[in-house]
Amino acid sequence: MSPIDSIRPLSLRRQLLVPLAWVWLLGLGATVAGASWLASASANAAFDRGLQDETAALAAKVVWTDRGPLLDISRQAMELLNWDRETPSRFVVLDEAGHVLAGDATVPRPDLRHQSFAQPQLFDVLLQGQWLRGAQFSLRSPMLDRSVTVIKVEASHKRSSLMRDVLLAMAVPTLAIALLTVLLLNWGIRRGLAPLRAVAREVERRALSDLRPLPVEGVPAEAAPLIERINSLLADVQQSVTVQRRFVADAAHQLRTPVAGLRVLTQELEFELGQYKGAQTAAWQPLLSALLRSSDRLARLIGQLLSLVRSQGAHQSTAGEPERQDVRPLLREAAEPFALRAARQGRSLLLEMPDAPVLARADSLWLGEALANVLDNALRYGGTQIVVTVQSLPDLVQIDIEDDGVGVAAADLPRLTEAFWRGERADTRGDDGSGGSGLGLAIAYEVIARLGGHWSAQTRPEFAGLRIRWRLPA
Repeated sequence: MSPIDSIRPLSLRRQLLVPLAWVWLLGLGATVAGASWLASASANAAFDRGLQDETAALAAKVVWTDRGPLLDISRQAMELLNWDRETPSRFVVLDEAGHVLAGDATVPRPDLRHQSFAQPQLFDVLLQGQWLRGAQFSLRSPMLDRSVTVIKVEASHKRSSLMRDVLLAMAVPTLAIALLTVLLLNWGIRRGLAPLRAVAREVERRALSDLRPLPVEGVPAEAAPLIERINSLLADVQQSVTVQRRFVADAAHQLRTPVAGLRVLTQELEFELGQYKGAQTAAWQPLLSALLRSSDRLARLIGQLLSLVRSQGAHQSTAGEPERQDVRPLLREAAEPFALRAARQGRSLLLEMPDAPVLARADSLWLGEALANVLDNALRYGGTQIVVTVQSLPDLVQIDIEDDGVGVAAADLPRLTEAFWRGERADTRGDDGSGGSGLGLAIAYEVIARLGGHWSAQTRPEFAGLRIRWRLPA
């Protein structure tokens, strides 16, 4: 596998979603940060305003008498100040010297040198590990040169609780809307890419030789030029394949006549020379025999070239799927000549089939052609025993062609169905020295593929010899 093949390309959906996800995350972070700041600012402003109002209200209760300033506040007003039992507020009224005139003497005090007479001044102070928020407001006697300072403090956890509630009230809908947005984006992208996935599934279902144009209906406008260009390339490939097939078929047809004539002339010459006895005639006999074998092999090669061309173009001339029929008589008829040939060679060919009909979608001519080519290969290069086993399985028919020969190298199994590939020293392993053409298994593979079947092969060490297995749809 090349380094390029090992790199898994990113899907288009992921390439679209990842940038949008980053934008979504940044927007969500900015939204949460803004909501937090807004909640904090709103809560602090509301509480600070209330604290200032309460401090100003307390200062308004200060009255000036002959004995000095006094806080004129009723018991009900005092209870109102402390209505919140969880975070009771505390206050203190101080004179210029810092003496407590009223309230709680433990209330923290800011620097009294910086008095605020215009409006309550806010401050923060740490008391026993807890931050308190306070406000101080100073007022001066209208007649005496004296002043007092009113200080009110409260704990800050009520602010934090309110800010948390406000933040949750803003964040939860924001997160829900953001999640809905992502789901809608994902749905929209998947919906937009659905036509492309349909085209990909269409390509995946097709055989390698199926060069029909890809559907353009429903494809996004951005991808339509790509599909049209692919269709143009498929049309060019189809034309090129058609020209090649026509050339091979025409060449094979044109060669059949001179090869047949050559064979007839060689046989006639052999007959004529056989009328004369002598050493010179005997010297020509091996050459004539070799010439006959070569002409036979050439004739067989031409015949298999024509079969290969016909098998590759069979799907174009056959309408619909093959009919469903019992394959036992088809296989038996195709195997009989090879059983006789095996018997003449001192070998055996067994055909094992069930008694009940074995139904599969098959073409009688082409299935027999495929079996004949595999059996011919087994007799040329296999062992002494060849077994053809037919089984009816759920929704399919399994056909195994096995021989106990030396098999092939495991690395060469994928090349068994390549045209003109004959393996190591295949030309010296034929039964009559003529060897094979290298097209038999390629033709059989094409036929099984045309019938919608599956081809597999096993050799040593998994199987003692070579096993070719077909699985045809039932």
